[in-house]
Amino acid sequence: MVAADTGARIAAPDAGEEDVALDFSLRPRTLGEFVGQERLKRVLGMSIEAARKRSEVLDHVLFAGPPGLGKTSLAHIIARELGVNLRVTSGPAIERAGDLAAIVADLEKGDVLFIDEIHRLARVVEE
Repeated sequence: MVAADTGARIAAPDAGEEDVALDFSLRPRTLGEFVGQERLKRVLGMSIEAARKRSEVLDHVLFAGPPGLGKTSLAHIIARELGVNLRVTSGPAIERAGDLAAIVADLEKGDVLFIDEIHRLARVVEE
């Protein structure tokens, strides 16, 4: 027996609150929970520990690679392990230099700023 096509979608294109909560509950919270990337975890762990011991902010970190490697998860881990806030935005959302300036001006000392899809940042903002 074949069911009639009602046009109803099985999966919605937008994530609901439940989906987002599930995503965060599955995300690793510490470098120890992060699977793979052993060399990166070792170097990043030393950098986080050094910044914490010196009571300083972590230097700039740039993650590059295809989707699914854990770049966003690592940003969450860094903020959590340093005990600071994480501010998340995306390259396409920053349309003008003033947008980026406002985000940076709103950061508190030590906050982690994660710009997803930074390669899609508008040329005018890059300059």
